[in-house]
Amino acid sequence: MRTDRPLDGVSSIKVKLGLLVGVSVLVAVLVAAIADSAGVAWWTSVPVTVAAALGVTQWLARGMTSPLREMTAAARRMAAGDYGQRVRASSSDEVGELGRAFNAMAADLAGADLERRRLVATVSHELRTPLTAQRALLENLVDGVSAPDQAALEAALAQAERLSTLVGDLLDLSRVDAGVAPLDLAPVAVRALLDRCLAEAGVAGRGARVEALVEPADLTVSADPARLAQLVANLVDNAVRHSPAGGRVHVSARRAGPAEWVLEVRDDGPGIPPEQADRVFERFGTGSDAAGGTGLGLAIVRWVCDLHGGRVEAVPTPPGERGALLLVTLPTAPAADRPSHLRAAAAAAVAPAPSSVPLTVTAPQEATVPTTAPPAPAPTPVGPYGGGGRGALDGLWPERDARPRVGVVAAALVIGLLAALTWPYRGLGLATSVVMLATGALMWAVARHRRDPWTVAGGVLAVLLALVVTLRDAGGVVTLSVLAGAAVAAAALTRAHGLLAVLASWAAWPLSGLRGLPLLARTVSATSRVGLLWPVLRTLAVSLVVLVVFGGLFATGDALFGSWAAALVPDLGWDAIVLRTFVFVLVAGVALAGAYLALNPPAVDLVALPPRLRARPVWEWAVPVGVVVLLFATFLAAQTTAMWGGDAYLRRQTGLTHAEYVHQGFGQLTAATALTVLVMTLTLRVAARDTTRDRLAARGLLGALGLFTLAVVASALYRMSLYQDAFGYTTLRVFVDGFELWLGLVVLMLLVGVMALSWRWVPRAVLVSGAVFTLGFAAMNPDAWVAGQNIDRFEASGRIDTLYLSTLSADAAPVIAQRLPADVAGCILEAPDPEATSSGRTDDALSWNLGRSRAAAARSALATPGSCDGILTDTYRR
Repeated sequence: MRTDRPLDGVSSIKVKLGLLVGVSVLVAVLVAAIADSAGVAWWTSVPVTVAAALGVTQWLARGMTSPLREMTAAARRMAAGDYGQRVRASSSDEVGELGRAFNAMAADLAGADLERRRLVATVSHELRTPLTAQRALLENLVDGVSAPDQAALEAALAQAERLSTLVGDLLDLSRVDAGVAPLDLAPVAVRALLDRCLAEAGVAGRGARVEALVEPADLTVSADPARLAQLVANLVDNAVRHSPAGGRVHVSARRAGPAEWVLEVRDDGPGIPPEQADRVFERFGTGSDAAGGTGLGLAIVRWVCDLHGGRVEAVPTPPGERGALLLVTLPTAPAADRPSHLRAAAAAAVAPAPSSVPLTVTAPQEATVPTTAPPAPAPTPVGPYGGGGRGALDGLWPERDARPRVGVVAAALVIGLLAALTWPYRGLGLATSVVMLATGALMWAVARHRRDPWTVAGGVLAVLLALVVTLRDAGGVVTLSVLAGAAVAAAALTRAHGLLAVLASWAAWPLSGLRGLPLLARTVSATSRVGLLWPVLRTLAVSLVVLVVFGGLFATGDALFGSWAAALVPDLGWDAIVLRTFVFVLVAGVALAGAYLALNPPAVDLVALPPRLRARPVWEWAVPVGVVVLLFATFLAAQTTAMWGGDAYLRRQTGLTHAEYVHQGFGQLTAATALTVLVMTLTLRVAARDTTRDRLAARGLLGALGLFTLAVVASALYRMSLYQDAFGYTTLRVFVDGFELWLGLVVLMLLVGVMALSWRWVPRAVLVSGAVFTLGFAAMNPDAWVAGQNIDRFEASGRIDTLYLSTLSADAAPVIAQRLPADVAGCILEAPDPEATSSGRTDDALSWNLGRSRAAAARSALATPGSCDGILTDTYRR
């Protein structure tokens, strides 16, 4: 069984699909069960489980679908006239049968097309020249221009004999294609050959004057006289047909060295453009049809040159000049057998493609001659790991660099191994930042746009956000920084501009894990060509498995051996091995996906709303926007009334205290602010901006909406300030304050875009401002700030929520130790950390964190607290 097509032996596509689904589900359940039994966190186990199921699915499905993709690509090539395509049909199911039938059909089409081209194009071209000459001669005889004397009759007989010879040579021409036509070498006097060919061209009477020059005059070469005459006749005929009436065709032959001679044919025609110089020798060439040619004559010239071991080239006509120049270089004494490169091409043409049917064509009224289609260009590799073909994503997500990347895969594996060794059972800190920075460095090293200013700025922001993990201990701050860093990095690598493009760049990172599978497979295939690599890896893997299995058994079966093992490998337990394996797969996968995103970024700017068919009249969008503006104005009027009316007015109207009143609607105001951003964005899309009136209406209404929204932001912040004064500060409330401020900044940027009627820069500015706000939030140290604010209230009121302070992160410890009484601070800081207790987390140099380091120093300065009864409560009073 082939490892790249594991299901080839199954004879039914239905059974294959059933096996595919069953094995994928089984693998997913097994991996999830292992993760659950080892206590692996869900955010680690779920991505790895999905990756394992997708990996098995991809492995099993690659052999099922690759013939279909190959047939699709081959059909496109055949539609363009390339019938040399074949597919690999190795399976025994319905798809394999279809592949074999496709190959047979392609062979039949290739044979039919080959015969059609040869019998129609070649016959018509080769017979045209002598027929034209004979017709001209007969017309001269009928019209009385020439007398029916012995010379005229001999000329007519010569043309008839040439026709007979050419009909006999058609079979020889097919042998030339098949590589079996020998050369009949003989001495050829070049001057006599040119005179004879020029005389035949003169009989055709095309109106051009043909001149010949041979240096030296007695130049004699070894060649096949018939083939050489065919070459000269085709060159002269081509030059005469493309020359104007009364023009001149100059034919010259000269010795070019001791072993070569050169034949030049120059005309007065329009010339050969540089872009067509390499294509004029193709069958049905790309030149103009104005002269009535088929392009086959020059193809025959190239065949004769190849047969003699020579070459032919077309010299491009300089701009502004006229005339074409064709140069033929031939050996003075060619080899008697077919040149080696033509024998190799013929052998490749005769050899049948895999799973194809050998083609045999019978020439009419002649013996059966084995022949095949001319060797086509090597088919573009297709399929999931071929790196070619055109898929649904190629327009949006082209794979510009499909080369195997062994170094990138190795670096990602090293990063995953580093995380597996340093992350489990340690707190977030130095090791976490190092792994994140290493991942960023890998992405930067392969990034396609790493010198773009936007990419550079995004990279700097991402690095600063990654350092927050080492500087702060607050889980919310760290999580927000990591997510913001990933978002900025993805948008920077893809150079996203629009709003939907930025969102698409965020989705592109995880999707790169799927899009990059073909490149990963090509890389793995490339490593298989390194002789010792895979044997060494297999040996290491087997040795590791043996070490883990037997080491674990002996460590648990003997206390002394177990103590030795614990000294070398502290966590040899099953749970630790499983956890580290999951972390390795997760981090290595994230690094690989990020590297692929940097190497082949998708064209996310193509992800946009469809272009509007027509701009909406002013009243269609102004009425709903006006309603929103009116609602905002009414709300602000209510806010003003509540501010000036006082507590008595509020109680009389609503039955609420001022604190209850401000707390009741803060969430709704935040949502209204966010929805206003959406309203402004949609309005900018549909509103007409063609006339001054349209632009004035857009600026007026949206400007008023933006200003009212800023007023609502100020109102929401004022409400939260009053609520915090009454009930105290929390980290969540501070974060909501920052989020509302950021929304206000977004509205302000939209207002600037509305006034300038240019907002392409807004999505990037919003993303950067969000990252900067996150950095500012981390620099503010929110847990320490909240602790300080609550202690300020304690000093003024004598009451504090010590139970809440004990839940703050280590970032707040220095403030608590410095400003609260020693006994109270000791009880708060000595409260156990539930996360550290449940996970068995240990702190060492690899998990060093600035917040936890300062907290340890603050705790060491405090005396051991006595009884904490009555201290840890939400209503502690001094």
